[in-house]
Amino acid sequence: MTASLSPSPRIPRQGRKVAVAGIALSDCGRVDDVTPYALHAQAARRALADSGLDRSVIDGFASAGLGTLAPIEVAEYLGLKPHWVDSTSVGGATWEVLAAHAADAIAAGHANAVLLVYGSTARADIKAGRRTSNLSFGSRGPLQFEVPYGHTLVAKYAMAARRHMHEYGTTLEQLAQVAVQARANAATNPDAMFRTPLTVDDVLDGPMIADPFTKLHCCIRSDGGCAVLLVAEDYVPDTAKAPVWVLGAGTSVSHTTMSEWADFTVSPAAVSGQLAYAQAGLAPGDVDVAEIYDAFTYMTLATLEDLGFCAKGEGGAFVEKGRLLRDGELPVNTDGGGLSACHPGMRGLFLLVEAVRQLRGEAGEGQVHKAGGRLPEVAIASGTGGWFCSAGTVLLGRG
Repeated sequence: MTASLSPSPRIPRQGRKVAVAGIALSDCGRVDDVTPYALHAQAARRALADSGLDRSVIDGFASAGLGTLAPIEVAEYLGLKPHWVDSTSVGGATWEVLAAHAADAIAAGHANAVLLVYGSTARADIKAGRRTSNLSFGSRGPLQFEVPYGHTLVAKYAMAARRHMHEYGTTLEQLAQVAVQARANAATNPDAMFRTPLTVDDVLDGPMIADPFTKLHCCIRSDGGCAVLLVAEDYVPDTAKAPVWVLGAGTSVSHTTMSEWADFTVSPAAVSGQLAYAQAGLAPGDVDVAEIYDAFTYMTLATLEDLGFCAKGEGGAFVEKGRLLRDGELPVNTDGGGLSACHPGMRGLFLLVEAVRQLRGEAGEGQVHKAGGRLPEVAIASGTGGWFCSAGTVLLGRG
């Protein structure tokens, strides 16, 4: 880890404990006949029903990615008038960052119950011709020095993957294992968009997108939404289900231009993870299940290293042993992840939903069981934004 990514000490959160009281997905996958606002509403209603609480308890709201004045416009659509709001948008890490902000606000007494909600019809919009695929994030500011050369988002991740391969001998077959195991996990998820088994050869033989990434190294494009309700411990006696507690969280940013990225093999999760572990008083060995942002196979591999599950450079060897499978040593993306289950844009909130499902024991055939058949005790959700530009990591636990 480079010196520039060393975190400063962080004082543990003080005040009230914070619990996840409600979670839900909207309809996901191929959803052609609704608006993203409707997906927000569907997910929000389902999460509230899951919590067993009345909507009147919600006094905080966080949303990003939709509306001219997000999150005000979305809150208005949902009929909410919160007095604490946040719309911090840092790409795929947005939802872990918002969850960290919301947990701090609840702990400090600035809010009592914060609803996080997301919805997108990215796939349906392209199919209907309402939008086109994004080749870049724009060409203003610092990005003007990269965009003219065709340096797309996928190309940036591809460059980073190639650097990891050069530095540490990581192979294409090892990267392909990430996609293969994600698909195997998706096979037990009835909501996953793709469930047909994959082989390493299937991944390697696909059409090239950006060397070394073939199509199956890249996330799918779907529609969908989800919601998470965070509440102060005072509300837990009234919730419908046993609480899942927010144990710790950390956030970090790194760069926007590739020239300012000190080391292509290190992501800001190297900092956000350390901060989350420190706040929770936990270590990587305490984690039973990991939900990791996986827009590309290399993201999973590099983030596993940066979160401390293996040493830097050992991610390839770590993933090729089947460790990411639901019954593996470290179950990762147990719903199939963005590579197979769903990826409607900023997928970070889906990571939190799946982590809570696993801790509650609500994942059906995809449920992780540890030694002796016990349920997972600790889960980690780590989101990534941009091209490893930002990271948010949240640790959740039962009991």
